[in-house]
Formats: sequence, structure tokens, C-alpha cells
Amino acid sequence: MDIDLADLDFWRKPLKERHEAFARLRQQEQPVFFPEKKVPFLRSGAGFYALVRHADVVEASRNAKVFSSEPAVTNPEPPGWVKQVFGESMVNMDDPRHARLRRIVTRSFSPRMLTGLQSDIESACARIVDDLVAAGPHDFVGQVAARLPIHVICDMLDIPQEWRERVHKHVDISTAYTGVRPSLARTVQLAGQNMLALLALQRMVIKLGHERAADPKGDLVSLLVTANPDGEKLTYRELGSFFALLLVAGNETARNTMAHGLKMLTDNPAQRELLMSDFDAHIGNAIEEMVRLASPIMQFRRTVTQDYSLRGLELKKGDKVVLFYGSANRDESVFPDPDRFDITRDTKPHVGFGGPGPHFCLGANLARQELRAMYRELLTRLPGIRTIGEPELLVSNFDNSVRRQAFTF
Repeated sequence: MDIDLADLDFWRKPLKERHEAFARLRQQEQPVFFPEKKVPFLRSGAGFYALVRHADVVEASRNAKVFSSEPAVTNPEPPGWVKQVFGESMVNMDDPRHARLRRIVTRSFSPRMLTGLQSDIESACARIVDDLVAAGPHDFVGQVAARLPIHVICDMLDIPQEWRERVHKHVDISTAYTGVRPSLARTVQLAGQNMLALLALQRMVIKLGHERAADPKGDLVSLLVTANPDGEKLTYRELGSFFALLLVAGNETARNTMAHGLKMLTDNPAQRELLMSDFDAHIGNAIEEMVRLASPIMQFRRTVTQDYSLRGLELKKGDKVVLFYGSANRDESVFPDPDRFDITRDTKPHVGFGGPGPHFCLGANLARQELRAMYRELLTRLPGIRTIGEPELLVSNFDNSVRRQAFTF
């Protein structure tokens, strides 16, 4: 086939062309294998099988014992020394190690914690729109979408105000490093910048961890470094790894969906009118439809731990598969007319927050809460807000990120 998911050129193509390519892949009898080229500073293997149908992604997500997150879920995989330097992220772990960390950090996203955040999120949305009105419309990502998630996360952890601009900068650097690489020179540059950014983020939160362990303040850092009812708590190294994950994953899901979502509302005025006719009745499902179509994190890799038959494909121990969430979310057998933005459709099966199973996104409800609050503020105060032209997308096979989006109100 004239499709190569392992090549950067594919991810430079317009979204429409990529969606058409995945539609062709979904019609194949079995998952297609894509060989990988050697990428400097990354542990590239022989290649991977692309899981592009909804049923295949769900099956692999539910069966974590066969489809392992170790040694890493990013594609290509980072080299082994990365774990030695930065510690291990829980997304790259299987049970029981993953289950232990998830038990500890789940407290951070309990209904009680999220309810307590509501007024802070609403206040942040109001301030962002105040600033937007004062400055005028320029770039929706920089002025709106990128601001709210970082603000909320920094509030949750009670990050000092003087640190927050640096946090935002380090997160943007880390995001640019994800996915495929354009050249050796650029790879070396991005790798160095990414390492320094992650180290800076970890130093910040570990410093706070020591302070909050001695003097807990009721914030998320204090919660994570003090024992839960079972006597479990994060080590400082684990805290640093979780902080980096929270800032990148927790930021990108809401940020990307918010930016793509405004474009969807602009391009589909009838759906926008329906949403505005009864915001409370429709916003919940509208957000799910935005997440489905945006698929803010486009893929994760899994390693096969034992011989396994998947849709007639005989996988061998050690084989790699990649779960393409964006393709699964456009599977015609699950979502009729899948490219259509329809806030009334049944979106429950979507995998925009990951497939069902132990690695389903912990922060899904927080992202929903942020999106609901921001769209309420925007559409109430600026009912004419709309995008202008096409978004400038990050070239990545991992992060469906909008770098810039012109808009007006």
C-alpha cells in the first residue's frame, strides 16, 4: 500500500488525506505491518502492526496482560537510559506496579476533589475571557486553549505564581519532542531541550514535595506525598514522573479538544445553533463528540507478551502493535458517517480518552469539566466567536495539537 504510518511524510499530510488512508486500512482483512527506520536516540524496533479498527483497539486495551505497556507506550520507544534519568511514568507500567500508583493518584481526581475545583475553574475561565476581550482576538490557542489546563493543574498542585510561566514553557518544549523526528540535527536539538525541560519540571515538584511533606497544605502535592488510608504514598522520584505526565497528558487533552472544538462549531453552524438552544442539555454530548473527532492523543504502543490471535493475525511474543485512537473513533461500523460532527449521536463507545481497561485516562472528568466551563464562558459572553481559516497543526504522530488558530468574535 502507498501508506506508511512510520514515515514523517505521512503525518505532514492534511488531516483529510490521513483520515482517508486510515479508512483504507480499516478495510483490510488483518492489521497491516509497518517496518520502522532507525531513528537516532530512539529505540526503534523492526516495526509494528497498526490496530485501526475500533474492535481491535478495545480488545487490546482491555487485555493488558497480553498487550503490555512496558517498556514504553510512545512510538518510537525512548532508549532505556531515559528511565534511569527521569524515573518511570505510570503509563509505561503494567500491574501490579501500575495499579499501586493509580490507587495513590486516583485520590487526585475523586468527585469531591473535582467539585472543589469548580469555582476555581469558572473564575479562571472568566479571567481568560476578560483578557481576551481586552486584547482582541489573535490566536485562540495562545489566548484561550493553552491557558486554562495549565492554570488548573498549577492550582491543583499550588505551584507558586512565579514558577508558572516557566512551567508553561517547559510543557510546550516537551510536547514538541513527542512523535516522529524530521532529521538527525533536529532530533539532537529537540532531545536536549526536552531533557532539560523535564528535569526542570521534576526539580520543581520534588522541591515542593519536600516542603509539603513537612508542612501539608491540602493541595495535590501534599496529598500525594502523605500516606493514603492504606499507608501508600509517592516517592519523590515517582512524584516527579507523575508531575511530568500530568502536565503533558492533562494539558494536551483539554487544550487540543478545545481548539479543535471551536473549529467544529464554526464549520457546523446548525450544530452550534442546536448547542446554544439548550446548552446544559447538549454540552455533555457535544464535548464527547469533540473528543471523538479530535482524538487529542492519537496513538499508544503496546508490546505483545505471548502468542495471540487477533482477527486472524497470529501475533508472536515480542511483536509491537500501535493503537490508533483517531482511526478507531472513525470506524464506520461503530460511528455511521464518522466524519460528520453530530452532537446528538451516541458517542459512548469512543476511545478519545483511551480504550477501556486499566489505562483509561484518569483525568477524563477533569478535562470534561474544563471544557464545559470554558465553552459556557465563551459562548455566553462572545456568542459570535468563530475560527478563521485552517489551524496550524503540530507535525506529530502522537499529539493532535493545534499550534495556532486564527479567530474572531
